Amino acid sequence: MKVVVQVPCLNEEETLALVLASIPKKIPNVDSVEVLIIDDGSTDKTIEVAKKYGVKHFVFHPQRKGLARSFHDGVMKALEMGADIVVNTDGDNQYPQERIADLVQPIIAGQADIVIADRQTSKIKHFSLGKKIMQRVGTKVLNKAAGTNVPDAPSGFRAYSRESLMQLNVVTRFSYAMETIIQAGHKNMSIVSVPIKTNPKTRESRLFKSSWEHVRKSGSAIIRAFIMYRPYVFFLTLGAVLFVAGLFPFGRFLYYFLIDGSGGHLQSLLLGSVLLVGSFIAGALGIIADLIRINRTLIEENIEQVRRARFER
Repeated sequence: MKVVVQVPCLNEEETLALVLASIPKKIPNVDSVEVLIIDDGSTDKTIEVAKKYGVKHFVFHPQRKGLARSFHDGVMKALEMGADIVVNTDGDNQYPQERIADLVQPIIAGQADIVIADRQTSKIKHFSLGKKIMQRVGTKVLNKAAGTNVPDAPSGFRAYSRESLMQLNVVTRFSYAMETIIQAGHKNMSIVSVPIKTNPKTRESRLFKSSWEHVRKSGSAIIRAFIMYRPYVFFLTLGAVLFVAGLFPFGRFLYYFLIDGSGGHLQSLLLGSVLLVGSFIAGALGIIADLIRINRTLIEENIEQVRRARFER
């Protein structure tokens, strides 16, 4: 049993030493623990710090490609290294790496495909009230979309089984966190949460400039992933809303036309017609999107088979 701990880094020379020093060298029921650094275009001494702590495995990005691509490339490298479990942590020492042993145990015991650390955001002192509320609401929305029950969806401190990584595909450029949960829910994977206490804050997030930007990007990622995997629900719901909305102005026109024979209220006829046409278009798009979803499913099955052949041990 091999555990690979991957650490995406962008100029983390000041905190990386704390991360590497706290990664356990031995874990119960695990034969080996190896560290993988994904350097996302660092211009400081991140790599020198990593080598000083004995890290031998690296993925290099000459230019910044973002967290999602770093996660994807790290996973591919970890599978190439023969990982049975891949743990993702951050280079800013936000997470307590000493809890990695607890994070991987549900996978080792066969109780989970994915384990996500629950930061218990309501207890994090440096989180503002607004951020706590947005985190809570965003997580509820994502769970609704994914059919999951994850208490801390944005948490990046995670463990993935080898089998789960064979099936998951990251296509977003913002963050893998939301997308992989939606995919896992769609593919009926078992997700377990482990409560943790985060370390003191060391720097501001580089993933987004403000909480509102985070909300906008996260919301966009959730909607996009939801449409990808459950398009019929999105478009048929939209079509039903437009249809019902279109009946009111259309009915208003018919009412006055039949009651007094007036040819007026053409604006109601126009609005109702536009909404009803929009409803039918949404329904048609739902059918087309569902056919695309089926095609995507077949493609993902082919990708899974290619990965299994590539990383066969």
